[in-house]
Amino acid sequence: MAVVAARLSQKFGVVESFQTRLSIDELILELKRDIEDFGSGPVSLVGYSWGAWLSFIFAASCPDLVSKLILIGSAPFEQQYTKDLRATRLARLNKEDRQRVRELEAFLQKPESNKNELLRQYGKLMEKADVFNPLPSDNDDVEVDLNIFQHIWKEASGLRSSGELLKLGSQIYCPVTAIHGIHDPHPYSGVLQPLSGVLQDFHYHLLENCGHTPWKERMAKDPFYDLLAAELSDK
Repeated sequence: MAVVAARLSQKFGVVESFQTRLSIDELILELKRDIEDFGSGPVSLVGYSWGAWLSFIFAASCPDLVSKLILIGSAPFEQQYTKDLRATRLARLNKEDRQRVRELEAFLQKPESNKNELLRQYGKLMEKADVFNPLPSDNDDVEVDLNIFQHIWKEASGLRSSGELLKLGSQIYCPVTAIHGIHDPHPYSGVLQPLSGVLQDFHYHLLENCGHTPWKERMAKDPFYDLLAAELSDK
């Protein structure tokens, strides 16, 4: 989210936290240190994709440090909403890309592979499936680490499948806003419906002509930034 952080820094104080740990508890402590070291708290916490879940967990764990929570393109909070995700993504790719996805999935199971590079390639293909009408690439590749991904995702997906992730909503007392692209293959119903049942102060915005990453969308970028700035200004 570096480009989003840079844009917001023109109007707000911003700290972009990077994840380097191998467990969710360690990530929570890492984020807590970042907030305490660089801010005075409580803060508005903005999380994107998996980062939306991490922000959600953090707000439940450290409620005194979060004044507002904004979830962008979050993954579904209940397992039942994920059943069509892979099929939806593959259906949006051409034949060659679908074949490459399957090859990469097979290679990622082999111990001798350069897995970080393979994961980066896999992520790029998923990004093609996740967008609606993308702007030209801004070459914002992020460093990927399969070891971190495997450790964290195993733990996080376990929290979702057990129902413990959603239950954390009962420990969140600040206002929560979800921003979600209608074209995002992660169905917005998997965010809006579960959270509406557990959060005390929850509302949402659905973006037309928008996939998983709003700031990369030709028609949704400006409405997204306007909306995000308005949410951050309204505390």
